[in-house]
This record gives sequence, C-alpha cells and structure tokens, in this order.
Amino acid sequence: MDVNAIRRVGTSHMSLRAGSNKKTKDATARKRDAALTIPTRDASAARADILAVATEEFAMKGLSGSRVDEIAERTHTVKRMIYYYFGSKEGLYRAVLERAYEQIRAIESSLDLNALPPDEALRALVRTTFDYHNKHPEFVRLVMNENIHHGDHIGHLAGIKSRNRTVIAMLRKILDRGAAEGIFRKDLDPIEVHMSISALCFYNVSNRYTFSRIFEKDMTSPKALAARREVVVDMMDRWCRSG
Repeated sequence: MDVNAIRRVGTSHMSLRAGSNKKTKDATARKRDAALTIPTRDASAARADILAVATEEFAMKGLSGSRVDEIAERTHTVKRMIYYYFGSKEGLYRAVLERAYEQIRAIESSLDLNALPPDEALRALVRTTFDYHNKHPEFVRLVMNENIHHGDHIGHLAGIKSRNRTVIAMLRKILDRGAAEGIFRKDLDPIEVHMSISALCFYNVSNRYTFSRIFEKDMTSPKALAARREVVVDMMDRWCRSG
C-alpha cells in the first residue's frame, strides 16, 4: 500500500472516531437538557423531593458534612439538576433553612387564637410550639447547625425575618389583651416571651439524649413528653401572670 493510501485510511479512522465522540457528546447534552426541561408540576415535585432529602442530610451531617452527590443519588436526580434549582450547595442549604422556618411559622399562623381568652391563647401557642419541636427534631438540629455558623446563612434570608415578625405581632396581641384584662403583667416583651417559649421547647429535643443518660430518665416516652409539655405550658403561664 502506498503512502497516500495509508494516509487516507488513517484520516478515515480519525473521522469515524471524531464522529463517534461527537455522537456521544450530543447524546449526553440531550440527556442533560432533557433533565432540565421538566414540566412545571414535575419540577415542583422534584424540587420538593430534593428539599426533603436535603433537610435530612443537613440536619444529620451539617453543611460541611453533607454531599450534593449523596443528595442527588437519594433523589434519583443529577447533581446538575440541584445546581440548576438552587445555584450551589450553600443555596440549597439556605432553601432548606427557609423552608424549615416557613413550616413552623405557617402552623402558628393557622391557629385561631383571637377566639380564645388571652391566657388560653398563650397556652395553646406554647403547646403547639412544643409539639412541633418534638415532631420535627430535624428543625432543632438545623437551628443548632446554623448557630455553629454564627447565623451567617440565615442572615441572608429576608423571608424568615418577615415571618418572625408575624409571630411576634401575634404574641404582642395576646399579651396586650391579657394585660388589658388584668390577667398578664404589663411589662412583658413579646420577643422575650417568644425566646423563652422557644428555649423551653427546644431544650427538650436538643438535650433529650444527654439528659436521659445522665438522670436515667426517658425524655422520649409519651408519658414523659406529656408531663414535660404541661410543665412548659404552666411555666410560661405563671411567668406572664400579673400579681
């Protein structure tokens, strides 16, 4: 075979390889684009699924210990999809934080406390807060993790601040009604009351295992939870009472 023939064969083989590589790249691109072109309803479901799984991952492992690859694998999606929705790992973490606060604020806002006497309204709010913390330990762990980061990420979420103003306004209304009726003290700060309710409900979840070990008392049993719930309710009621 002459030199020109050899060159023609080599060129032909290179063209075939180039064509094959191009087809592979095109197929990958089509799959990628297909993954990112999802009907709105399916996209909402996929986003919700990612947030649910990411909540578990961040609650258990924190921001630094969680891996986007693992979240993608658990949600049967691709890493690129997560970045498409949330921009970055930090963006996903912030979305998880916002969703967690959004859920507890939504439950508080759904309470019809205006229909109750002020003291009963306060007790109902405390019970609801206690129950939420107990049923959602991942919320407590997320808050603990964010405090490790000195609240750096939550400070970027304006929505949380506005929602928290709603619960403070709700508390102020309850306390003002109670003070006007002579039931509550007149010097109560709703932010201080909110902080005290949160602290008492939070501790029962954040320290349940260490406390149980040290004092040999099961804080997770239905009986212990019911008893502690009423102690917390009674403490807040007594602290707010006048006279």
